[in-house]
Amino acid sequence: MNDSGTGLFTIGELARATGLTVRTIRYWSDEGALPPVARSSGGYRLYDARSVARLELVRTLRELGLGLDDVRGVLAGERTVAELAAAHVAALDAQISALKVTRAVLSTVARRGSSAEEATLMNRLARLSVAERKRIMEAFVEEMLHGLDTVDPEIRERMRRSATELPEDPTPEQVDAWVELAEMVRDPEFRDLMRKAAEFNAADRGPEVPAGTSLWFVRRLVDLVGAARRRGVAPEAPEADAVLRELLGDADPAAVLERMETAFDERVARYRALLSVANGSPAPPHGEDFAWVVAALRARTDR
Repeated sequence: MNDSGTGLFTIGELARATGLTVRTIRYWSDEGALPPVARSSGGYRLYDARSVARLELVRTLRELGLGLDDVRGVLAGERTVAELAAAHVAALDAQISALKVTRAVLSTVARRGSSAEEATLMNRLARLSVAERKRIMEAFVEEMLHGLDTVDPEIRERMRRSATELPEDPTPEQVDAWVELAEMVRDPEFRDLMRKAAEFNAADRGPEVPAGTSLWFVRRLVDLVGAARRRGVAPEAPEADAVLRELLGDADPAAVLERMETAFDERVARYRALLSVANGSPAPPHGEDFAWVVAALRARTDR
């Protein structure tokens, strides 16, 4: 392959044989990845046939993204290609995950028409680690439940399981949902609203009330109101009176309305919907059933 007939190659001859640039080969040689086997009388570096094979390996490893330190480790027998490949796969996975978040954030910024400040906040929130997102949500839930020992244990556990976990490949909608959630849980007015809902739940229960009673009420509401809605009963219709009596018994409609308006406030409903989007879980069902009860109670307490 060389022109001198010595079996040794100059950097220029290696470049022509491999298609690499002289500058690249010289740099790799300077960095110890391709040491010359000899020097010419004029001081030029010379390489042999083994150097050609070594150069091809260096090129392959570099094209796979390995740094020169790792390349030198392989060539020196300190690490295997398989070991480095496994480590590099993990690093690439992290990079790909970061790029996917970047793509989702940019898509959200473009869709929202966000300002530079909004884009900065959105990017910072979206890049929080799973542990950091969990801490934010756990701190929020703990504040909502602090000192309320009689909150239904099942409701308490559901709230504590509500930490968002963005997938490795989040959609722009999921990033958008998480950012909005993070903004919501820092809003003092929203925190007050959620605390009030928790206080209502705690006030409804004494020590003798079984766990899960709150969820039993929800299921009963869905059954009764769902059936009424299927029959075409409007919230303000006289026929709705019987549904409310069966659901609420002799409870004060005004007091029940206040509690339901808090528990099913538009912002609370939005919070639950955002959790579903961010976590990729089904949207909360039966919103129309609860809205029917609120409308029916309003129609009667306004009389």
